[in-house]
Amino acid sequence: MKRLLIVDDQQGIRLLLNEVLKKEGYATYLAANGIEALSFAEEHELDCVLLDMKIPGMNGVEILKCLKEKWPGLPVFMMTAYGELDIVQEALNLGAIRYFTKPFDIFEVRDEVNKILKA
Repeated sequence: MKRLLIVDDQQGIRLLLNEVLKKEGYATYLAANGIEALSFAEEHELDCVLLDMKIPGMNGVEILKCLKEKWPGLPVFMMTAYGELDIVQEALNLGAIRYFTKPFDIFEVRDEVNKILKA
């Protein structure tokens, strides 16, 4: 079973993504901040990460850098509610494979995750 980490400080987003992606057959882990996210990544062999850009404390780009240093091949999707194209571009340059702007189409997110993990 493929393992997916969902990192977002908004509980509603975590729960929505969790529900949809569990139905797709993934084992999901939820993290509300960078420390939790990196802890899960250390403890579990992950196949994909959905990562919010704006998280209190350690932001999404900092988390992405840490993930990519240790697991360069790990697919990471970024999520943002902000149209900050410079930060989005930085995330893509660091190895994020795609970003979604909130509010996103949950089925588009599901389909993109499936493309990566069921290929």
